[in-house]
This record gives sequence, structure tokens and C-alpha cells, in this order.
Amino acid sequence: MKRNIEQVRIQEAYQRQIPWLRWGPYLSERQWGTVREDYSDNQAAWKYFTHEQARSRAYRWGEDGLAGICDNQQRLCLALSLWNGRDPFLKERLFGLTNPEGNHGEDVKEYYFYLDNTPTHSYMKYLYKYPQRPFPYDELLSANRQRSRQEPEFELLDTGIFDDGRYFDIVAEYAKAGPDDIGMRISVTNRGPEAAPLHVLPTLWYRNTWRWAEEAPIPQLRAAGWKGGHAIEVRHPELEPYYLYTNEAAALLFTENETNKRLLFNEPNLSNYTKDGINDYLVEGKKESVNPLQRGTKAAAHFALEVDAGSTEVIHLRFCKIAPQALGQAFLPDKGDPLGKGFKAVFQDRQREADAFYQAITPNQLDAEDKMIMRQALAGMLWTKQYYYYDLDQWLEEHGANPLNMRKPKKVRNERWVHMLNADIISMPDKWEYPWYAAWDLAFQTINLAMVDLDFAKEQLSLMLRETYLHPNGQLPAYEWNFDDVNPPVHAWATFFVYSIEKQRQGSGDLPWLKNAFQKLTLNFTWWVNRKDPKDRNVFEGGFLGLDNIGVFDRSETLPGGAKLEQADGTAWMALYCQNMFEMALELSLYDPVYEDMALKFFEHFLYIASAMDRMGEHKENLWDEEDGFFYDLLRPPNGDPLRLKVRSMVGLLPLCATTVLDSSIIQRFPRLVKRAVFRFEKHPELLQRIHDPRRVSPSGRVMFSILGEEKLRRVLRRLLDEDEFLSPFGIRALSRHYAKEPYEFLMDGEKYVVEYLPAESDSPMFGGNSNWRGPVWFPVNTLLLRALLQFYTYYGNDFQVECPTGSGRMMNLYEVSQEIATRLIRLFRRDAAGRRPVNGDQEKFNRDPHWREHLLFYEYFNGDNGTGLGASHQTGWTGLVAFLIQLFGSVTAERMLKEGFRPATVYREE
Repeated sequence: MKRNIEQVRIQEAYQRQIPWLRWGPYLSERQWGTVREDYSDNQAAWKYFTHEQARSRAYRWGEDGLAGICDNQQRLCLALSLWNGRDPFLKERLFGLTNPEGNHGEDVKEYYFYLDNTPTHSYMKYLYKYPQRPFPYDELLSANRQRSRQEPEFELLDTGIFDDGRYFDIVAEYAKAGPDDIGMRISVTNRGPEAAPLHVLPTLWYRNTWRWAEEAPIPQLRAAGWKGGHAIEVRHPELEPYYLYTNEAAALLFTENETNKRLLFNEPNLSNYTKDGINDYLVEGKKESVNPLQRGTKAAAHFALEVDAGSTEVIHLRFCKIAPQALGQAFLPDKGDPLGKGFKAVFQDRQREADAFYQAITPNQLDAEDKMIMRQALAGMLWTKQYYYYDLDQWLEEHGANPLNMRKPKKVRNERWVHMLNADIISMPDKWEYPWYAAWDLAFQTINLAMVDLDFAKEQLSLMLRETYLHPNGQLPAYEWNFDDVNPPVHAWATFFVYSIEKQRQGSGDLPWLKNAFQKLTLNFTWWVNRKDPKDRNVFEGGFLGLDNIGVFDRSETLPGGAKLEQADGTAWMALYCQNMFEMALELSLYDPVYEDMALKFFEHFLYIASAMDRMGEHKENLWDEEDGFFYDLLRPPNGDPLRLKVRSMVGLLPLCATTVLDSSIIQRFPRLVKRAVFRFEKHPELLQRIHDPRRVSPSGRVMFSILGEEKLRRVLRRLLDEDEFLSPFGIRALSRHYAKEPYEFLMDGEKYVVEYLPAESDSPMFGGNSNWRGPVWFPVNTLLLRALLQFYTYYGNDFQVECPTGSGRMMNLYEVSQEIATRLIRLFRRDAAGRRPVNGDQEKFNRDPHWREHLLFYEYFNGDNGTGLGASHQTGWTGLVAFLIQLFGSVTAERMLKEGFRPATVYREE
């Protein structure tokens, strides 16, 4: 494939260290209310640092902003501030509800959209919809506090504030003329029926690092004029000088990024000017709140607009290293004007190059609708990069809780992670509701990132395995709220997937990278074996494992009566982990025979784990239920017989995912390994009795490693493809719909526990109520199920057929089944015959209004009955996998897959 200009920039960034990635959308959209900023005595992060305080209080660990960018260490930030002349304060950051304030938990209450982005952020486009009436902060809070868990969230659209078009569409675009030369274009369109005022304040500021270290130098921003307008000069001890240029229509305002202690704590301020100085100057008319000397650590260019009905006003700014006295020479064709014709040409060029980049990775046969969905999903992925800074040694020290140097440290969260030092650009689930990484989210995110930026995907996977992330005992950090929690072990799967993509595209994979990952993952695998299989039975616990409230009990807490839970999903995850490590070891053995022993180790471990799910003989302790034809968790009370928790859920479907198919020719390249494996089979034939026999070679010359033999597979698929159970119009539900009419009930120690099908939000406070696995559709597990079905297809071929949907009489092979499920998932975002997108639910503004209907939100999960988007509205992270599914099924035919096999690298390529 011929490289386009953006692909050249990617290569320059990673191979030649040209700093195309120095500046990017690395600014969080919420820093307040996070664990890092919590210095309370009771670990009440939501209440300690509030949205109300954020405009007046300097952050400790990061910054947030609106449509913003920053450098890759977040020393200097540039973002939008807005004021409609009626709000009680500037719009400098997004507003939303904290967990205690929402009836279903935290929720952003704004409308903004990631419209475009490229891997080097050479072109970026962001849309924010800003009401012209006073923003209804109090109404959103009070209405949601009054609503029960049985009622939906009260959203900004529900207030009627957009009903008559009285709002501004504000589009922020960035275009790089060079790594350190960035154009910013702000387009303001009045959608209302009459002229309306708007104050637009592009704002530069430094993250406050000087108050946290003795004698740290204080950087400075100051005014620097040029003949065509104004400039803000940037002087930071760790950065070269930069300048932000605006035209003469702007006025420059300066203050300090310092906490207003007098306002918040009734203490003396450390400076005459504070973080909220520009807000107070503009909104409250306090002229003394900005520095007349025009210097400080926070500054804004103030544009006071009057925008006619239906018209658009455009603001241009340029951020570069060129000093005012050098403008004439640098921009000679434009007579020294950094905002002249050359500036406009940069935007045109970068837009054209972005189009060419996406065209190169998009199957030609896709229609315009699917191309748009795919591009917006990938744009969202690239916008949700964030600089994440968290030094646990320092944070624990500041909390009086550092176990390394304190005799009696306080008990606080994450106290065991004193080794951790995170200071990197990280792909986030989203930057408002989840402005922190989560281990298993990140693994899925790298699948999409590999579509556009393989090097960044590899970096992300490597991060979690570094000594400053991975615990010395081998545990991967889960997420900021509790690094000790346990996410599903999908890191190995993602690692080999990304490696295989690179190998397919370039003819060879990055062996040193794979070798390093394999060694670290072996540590993590050992942690799982030692910590989550306490009885040494090859049946695993693990806790909530990312599935939040799916269980009968809260699986992240101690179970009633001291019982233990042997988990079908935990055991299945470990079986898949073994397969992934086996594949990696085989790949490495092709170049270094030392790894052959490791391949055998993981193969044997897979056999032990897979066979443990359904042991030979009459066992009531199996995870497989022969009568139901399904896998269940097993509850072990301290006294008494073990009990199956017979809830048909994603927990029992995940054993399907532990399926990997290889060409037998690969295995035959290792005769010593085969000989030793045969010895194991002969020594312990019981290991193969209840699983698929890996010795059976398919007609296409393939071998398969799977927990499920053909009979079990058919029985589980009968449930999976039943529209009255798992198969929804929009993918696979996480819980069988059977429990809508007949909830599952379990009695223990006199207390009744109930699992009911809930297609939308949770009706309980478990996990904050903002996450529900009892009925909705989730993209990550759907994607793994699709991978498994395609693996089965490459082994069984066209002769293996099942009814889809169950009871329909319509027979399909497993490729067709996979395609049907993928189509249902993609259908969430496609416009139907009535012009409505299921993801939008009953929000007709999104479905009908021409200024809304082409802008997509990639929610955390989806209503299992009607497809409405739920949870975090911008969790493009794993929901962005829709882009991968569009690309995959838009380019790979059943014939090609049957011929080539479903390697993890089966992605679009030009023939």
C-alpha cells in the first residue's frame, strides 16, 4: 500500500524522533473528583474537589479543559473558555454529575463530539454545543437527585434548552504546519432565530508545578505585540520559547494559575491574582482581578462577538516558536502575517491529508454511512489520549500513608502500589467519566489504535508491563479507584493480536517487543495461578472481573458466610491466557528454541484448566452443567456441598472465547514439543475426555484448542442465538432475557438474592449504578465472542451449521453467524428506514435535526432491547471496536478466511 503523507509523519515521529506527537489532545476533560486530587480524610473524592471549586482551585496532578491540547508532559495547556453573557461563570470545563448526585451514577451533562483526528494530530476537529440561555446547572442537579433508579437520567436535552435552536455550534480545529507550529481555528455558528452575544477566550496556562516543590521556578506568560494584532509569549524553564498569535480584535487578559484560598478556605492568597481571575473580570466586572502588567501563568485572548442568526464567525490563532521580530522573514509571502493565506492553506492541506489517510484504511465497498461511523469512532479513540501523572510514592507521602518511610501509615486506597510512577500519554476509556486508564479497557483500545497507529498501540501495551506500573508481585494495575481490583487477563491476547498485525503488514513482527512482553506476562500469569487458584484445582476466582453487577453477589466483596466462588469466567479467561501465551511461545521458538519449553508449559496448563471445568465422572463440582448445557459459577460454602449458581449470563458464554486455531504445519515444526505432548496425552487421557481433542486435524489442515467440543458448542450456541435469551437485535446481551419474566432467586443464610434481566441501567447501587451487566450489550465481550466464532469457522468450515436465530429454521455456518451478530452491533449506529439511529433512543434531536443527526456518541454499553446508548456517553474506548468490525467484515470474505485462517491480523489490506 502506498504511504500517504500522514503515514510518513507517523514514521517520522517514531523512527526519526521528529516531534510530531509533542503536542496533542492530551488534556483531560475532568480532573476534579478524581482519586489523584483527593486529599480528604475519608477518601471522599467526589466531595473533596468539586466542579464548583475547579474554577478557583489549582490542581495537583493534572489539568482539564474544553477542546484542549497540551504538550506531552502537560506543562503548557491551550483550550477554549466561553461565556454567553448569562451563565454564572465561564464555561472552562465540562459539567456533569458526580456519583452521589446522579440517580444512576456519574454522568456528563454536555453535548460535544469528536469529529476528526489523525494519529499525529496533524488535523483535529471538535464540536461543542453551547446554549444561549443560562446553563441549567441547578436544574440538572435537582432533577437527577429526585429521580429514582427506575427512572432514566435527566439530560441536558430534557431541559428544553435547545428546543428553538438558541445555541451556538462551536467547532475547534487544529492543524499543524510543523511539529511546533499549530494553527487553531474556532468557528462559531448561531443556530438561533436572532443575533446573540458570545465571548470566546482561547486560554493558555501552565500546570501548577511550582507550589509542590521548594524553590521551583515559576514560568511566565506575557504580552508581546506584533503589527497585525496581539501575541502571548511563553517562557518555561523546560520548554523553548513559544508565541500564541491572535488578530487585533482580541484583548489579552492575564492572571495566575493559583488557588483562590481566600474564597475557598478563608486563608490568605499566595498571589494577588488567582485561577478564577479572568472569570471574575468578565462575569463579575472585577477589573482588579487581572494583572494590568499583562503577565502571569494563565492568559486568555478575549474575543467579544455578536453573531447574527444563522451566520458563522471565525477566529484564527497560531501557536509557534517564531518570535514577533522574525515574522517578516518566516511568513514572507504573507508579508509577515502568521494568520494569512499560508495559515488557511495549512488547514486545507491537513484536511485533505486526513481524508487520504482514512481512505487508505477503509474498505472501498463500504457505503458512506459505514465510512462515517468508522471514522468518527477512530477520531474518538485519538481524541481520548491523555497525559496521566500519578506518583504513588509522593501521593502516599502527602497522605501520611507511605509504607516505606512511616512507622504507622494511614490506611488509604492504593497503599500497596508505592512503586508506581505514571507520567505518560495514555489511551483512556474516556476523558470525562473515566479520566484514568483501566487495564482491560486499554487492551481492547489497542485493537482499534493498531488500525491507525501501530507504534502507539504497542507503547500502550508496554506501559502496563513496565516496572512503574506492573506490581513487583506480577499484578497488573486495574484502575485508579482501586489498583488492587482484578480485571480480566486480556493483555496477552491484545499483545499477540497487535504483533500479528505488524507482522502481516510489514512482513516481520517486532520480536524484541514480543519477547519483552512475553517475559512480563509470564510474571502476571504466575500471579494469577498463585493468587486466584487458592485450592490449586485449576479453577479460578478473580472477583468482579470487569463484569460489575452480573453476579448473584457483589463479586468484588467478601461473599456471605465466608463462601468462596469458583468462576466460569475467571477460569475461561485463564484458559484463553494459556492459549495466547502458547501462541507467543511458538512464535518466539521459531527464532529461539529456548521458548519451546515455555510453549509446552502453557499448552499443558491449558489442558489442566480446560479439563477442570468439566471433570470426568459424576461430579457436582463442575462448572459445566450437563442438564442445562451451560457453564455456571460454583459457590463453595465453608461447610456443606458446593452449589451451582445457575444464572445464564456472559459468565457462562466466555468459555467459548477460549478457542484458538492454528495450522497443523506450525505445530509440526516442533517435533520435540509434539512428542512430549503425546506423552502427556498417553499419561493422562482424562485431560482430553471432556474438551475438544487437539489431536484432531480438520480437513483444512488445522488444529484447535478449545474448552468446547462439538456437542457442547452446539448446546451453548443454541442459547447464544436464541432471541428470547442472548441474541438481541443489537448484538449479544450480557444476561439471558429469560430472567425478565422469571428472575433468578437464590436463598442463603436467610437472605434472598435476585438476578433480574435489566436491559438498560441498573436498579441497584452496586458499582454506582452507572454500569449494568444484567441485560445490556457490551462491545468488548461481543468482539471476543465473534473472534471465537470465526476461529471455530476456520476449523469446522461450511459443513458445521446451526439455526440462527434459534428456532427460525434458518441454517448458517459460523462465518454467517458472526456476520449476523456483527451486523446487529453495527446497526446500533446506522440510520434505519425511519431515519433513526438506535443508539440515540428517543432523543429526536439526534435523529431528526440536521445539525445533530450526523454526530455520533459511542456509549459504554447499550440497551439490550432497543439499542439506546447507556453509561458513559463518550466511552469510545472499547465501543470504538465498531470501527474494527466495519473494517473486518467490509473486507474479509468467508472464502478468504477459510483459506487463510483467522489469524489475529485478519484486517483490511489492498490486494
